[in-house]
Amino acid sequence: MEPQMCYDDVAWEQSDDVSDNWVLQFLDVNVKRPIAEFILEHDSGDDPEFAILKKGFYNITLQMRYTDSATNIRFSQPGATLFPEEKMRNEVAVMRYLADWTSVPLPFVVHSGPREKSPLKLSPFIMMSHVEHTTTMYDALNTPGCPYEERGVLNPDIDEDRLELLYTQLAEILLQLYKTELPRIGSLSQVDDFSWEVNRRPLSMNMNELVRLGTLPRSRLPSPDATFKTASSYIEALAQLNIQHLFHQRNDAVQSADDCRRKYVARQLFHKLARNKRLLQPLHENGPFKLWCDDLRPANALLNEDMHLAGVVDWEFTYAAPVDFSHAPPWWLLIEKPKYWSGGLEDWTRVFDRRLKTFLAAMRSCEGAVDKNRLSDHMQRSWESGDFWVVYAVLNSFAFDAIYWQKIDQRFFGPTKTDDSGEAWKERLAQLDEAQRDEMERLVTRKLEEMEHRVLAWEPDEYTEEFRQKLKRTREEKEMEVKMASLEVDGRL
Repeated sequence: MEPQMCYDDVAWEQSDDVSDNWVLQFLDVNVKRPIAEFILEHDSGDDPEFAILKKGFYNITLQMRYTDSATNIRFSQPGATLFPEEKMRNEVAVMRYLADWTSVPLPFVVHSGPREKSPLKLSPFIMMSHVEHTTTMYDALNTPGCPYEERGVLNPDIDEDRLELLYTQLAEILLQLYKTELPRIGSLSQVDDFSWEVNRRPLSMNMNELVRLGTLPRSRLPSPDATFKTASSYIEALAQLNIQHLFHQRNDAVQSADDCRRKYVARQLFHKLARNKRLLQPLHENGPFKLWCDDLRPANALLNEDMHLAGVVDWEFTYAAPVDFSHAPPWWLLIEKPKYWSGGLEDWTRVFDRRLKTFLAAMRSCEGAVDKNRLSDHMQRSWESGDFWVVYAVLNSFAFDAIYWQKIDQRFFGPTKTDDSGEAWKERLAQLDEAQRDEMERLVTRKLEEMEHRVLAWEPDEYTEEFRQKLKRTREEKEMEVKMASLEVDGRL
């Protein structure tokens, strides 16, 4: 039985197909030349030299380098980013907010705009200053010799002084974000040069992935203008999203009838806890809320040759979130996520506990002894109480099941007779009412029927769908050309 929800492989294939083929156009000089001219219209310098900088997961970045500086332009990738305009607007607003209200080093936004204002109408873009750096925090923490194509893991033999130096700089970033205070949960909009409002939904990385790889209909997400007044209302909305995810993912969501029941029970019980306001600390129910970045991790922390922080990039999934999110210690202390850890969840927990002690010591050295509301103390309590796992579960829908059964269920509902987390759901059926149990059996029947036919059930954004259809027509035309050429060879034409 799978411990977690698998991605819909049919949707995943479509997503990668669109994204991979879309970026190929940047090899064409007739595409690169207008981009270079566009950059020079808004920025200039001596001896400009233009090149592709890198292809990331959600974006592709090109660079114009001058004698003493450089400017990057970053385009959202259709197929990978399913909310490109919204993502771009959110990131620009939060970068400008951070530049005004914190001391976090980050690029300066030179220019930005929607697809209609981008060169060749490629996609929404952000033009920003380049942060000169030698390496990244990821490379400094990673196991030496780890192949680029493999998932990184914190070097088990890393020198403690070096680790503390690196952790201290990461801690300082989190402390800066923790100083922010916002009245609602949601994404920022800039009102004028000096003020911002929280007036849009908290667009998260998890939401993007639920639509991209979980075939969740976009209509099931909070509406674009939805914000949340309380932490509990937001957590309940996220718990409901996990239920909708199970119902709507067309392929690879379940492996068997009992696997479906197990996943249904977990999501209903978690939603029950959220509805009864048992998952978060009530002290911070009404805020003020803190800025939270889903994609803040060592790979986005850039270092100079002295191993000191030069800048932090990729703020696209950043929003005002419940304080409990900030109180949870960062999972990325080990670089690798729990679900991919080769030794399993319990071994990840053991290693993380050890490294967390070093990280919290580093954070306390930044905070000072006079601070009575120390983030390090909150992180310690979150880890010891298990609140860390609640936050991780709501932020990682595809990892939800393993986390729920191994780290959350018994904390709230007591021990089970069986030690097998794969069978524990049977003892929890009494927690569901009759209507829920009937709904569960109807869902099992539908999911088993869906397993017989692998159908694409995907709702991409208009840019992704537009390119997908263009790609389809191009392939059909090439197939027709090959067929016609074959007929000519056979002498039928």
